[in-house]
Amino acid sequence: MATDIKAPQFPESVADGTVATWHKQEGEAVKRDELLVDIETDKVVLEVVAPADGVISKILAGEGDTVESQQVLANFEEGASGSAPAPASESKDEPEPESAPAEAQSAPASDDSSASGQAGPAARKLMSEHGVAASQVSGTGKGGRITKQDVEKAISEKAEQRASQPAPQQPATLDVPAAPGEREERRVPMTRLRKRIAERLVSAQHDAAMLTTFNEVNMKPIMEMRKNYKDAFEKAHGVRLGFMGFFTRACVEALKRHPEVNASIDGDDVVYHGYYDIGVAVSTDRGLVVPVLRDSDQKGLAEVESQIIDYGQKAQKGKLSIEEMTGGTFTISNGGVFGSLMSMPILNPPQTAILGMHKIQERPMAVDGKVEILPMMYLALSYDHRLIDGKQAVQFLVTVKNFIEDPARLLLDI
Repeated sequence: MATDIKAPQFPESVADGTVATWHKQEGEAVKRDELLVDIETDKVVLEVVAPADGVISKILAGEGDTVESQQVLANFEEGASGSAPAPASESKDEPEPESAPAEAQSAPASDDSSASGQAGPAARKLMSEHGVAASQVSGTGKGGRITKQDVEKAISEKAEQRASQPAPQQPATLDVPAAPGEREERRVPMTRLRKRIAERLVSAQHDAAMLTTFNEVNMKPIMEMRKNYKDAFEKAHGVRLGFMGFFTRACVEALKRHPEVNASIDGDDVVYHGYYDIGVAVSTDRGLVVPVLRDSDQKGLAEVESQIIDYGQKAQKGKLSIEEMTGGTFTISNGGVFGSLMSMPILNPPQTAILGMHKIQERPMAVDGKVEILPMMYLALSYDHRLIDGKQAVQFLVTVKNFIEDPARLLLDI
């Protein structure tokens, strides 16, 4: 039975997507729920799977094509039996397809026009990036089609050959300088997600009157509490006690006292939010994403820590949904996990403030007229000066500092 493979239904905040990678080729047999193609949007990568056992009869949207919601990506034959790509070790012994013209078999090796036509979009792109000729690749796909895996194998073999070649021997009497290393360059198109990140960051700096205020916080009280209760906490809740839970709670309490920091600007209006959806910046191979902790004021430390871990794992696997990254009234970014000592975080529009956490470092501090070595962290609050005045920004950051340095305030609500 013939059916269509369609792009997912995008939410209103996503206009379209880009075909990132086809994991299956035309004529290849697939199983139900097997991954067929990745669709990249400006927020997440969406996976399209096979609706049933069958064969992709025709691909209609190639890699790099822009597609809209529910657009037909390919034709699919349910219940049909196709042929999986032959292993590379067997392809060398297979005869040329009967449909191949005789001229193609006798064409010189330097002519890649016909051979590259048998390569899929991903394979052609990879060959172009690495300067690999189609004549250097043995196609193992149906009818001798060159797959992405074939190109990767050819690139690997080429690198091994280059590494195994002995260096030219120079006469011992001559002082000949070593040949300079190759100055390779690789040009790849920017991903849709990276483009969107770039657009939002530039827009944030152009459209907002962004300023940053700094303070430092003594992490010793939190670190001692964590040391004393981490085992009991993990045993009771099944999750490790980290620092993000404390900072999330501290920010929520500070936002309650300074509602303008939890607000956003919409045209000529200021929108004050009566809820606290805290975005947590997560770094991935594809770029920075910001999943949102909904109603953070109603969550305990354990629930916050558990959800942050879950978001981190999903982000690394590209499994975050658009709904999980939509919205947010305030953002926390922790550059300290990468060793950053101080930075100026950029706003996440339409939010008007973002808190930057940094590396914990021991420093000599004056305490009651004496010098003590304390674990200190710099905090940075970037804010939109169109809505938040310097006084409000500083007071918000001092409130967060006080909650972290005296965690009992979180319990006593003072």
